[in-house]
Amino acid sequence: MHFVCRDVRGNRAALFDGIEEGGIRASSSYSSHEIDEHENERAMDGLQDRVILLKRLSGDINEEVETHNRMLDRMGNEMDSSRGVLSGTMDRFKMVFETKSSRRMLSLVASFVVIFLVVNYLTR
Repeated sequence: MHFVCRDVRGNRAALFDGIEEGGIRASSSYSSHEIDEHENERAMDGLQDRVILLKRLSGDINEEVETHNRMLDRMGNEMDSSRGVLSGTMDRFKMVFETKSSRRMLSLVASFVVIFLVVNYLTR
C-alpha cells in the first residue's frame, strides 16, 4: 500500500515537474480563451447559415409575391373585359325592354340562356 501512494505521488510529480503555478494559470486561461474563440466561431458559422437560409427564404417569398401579383393583374384584366361584355348585354336588354318588341325580347332571352349555359359548361 505504501508503494502505491509513492507511485501516485511520483506520477503526479512527473506531470507537474518544472511547471510553476503561474505557468499553469496562464496555460489554463489561454485554453479557455481558445475554447471561447472556437465557440464564437461555431456560433458565427451557425448564424451565417441562418442568415443565408433567411436570405433564400425571403427571395423565394419575393418571387412568390411577384407571381401572385402578375396573376392578380391578369385576373383584374379578365374581370374588366367580362364587365365590358356584361355591360354590352345589359345595354341590349335595356334596348329590348324600351322597344318592347317581342321578337327582339325572345332572341335576347334565348341568347342570354345560351351564353349562360356555355359559361356554366366551361366553368365545370
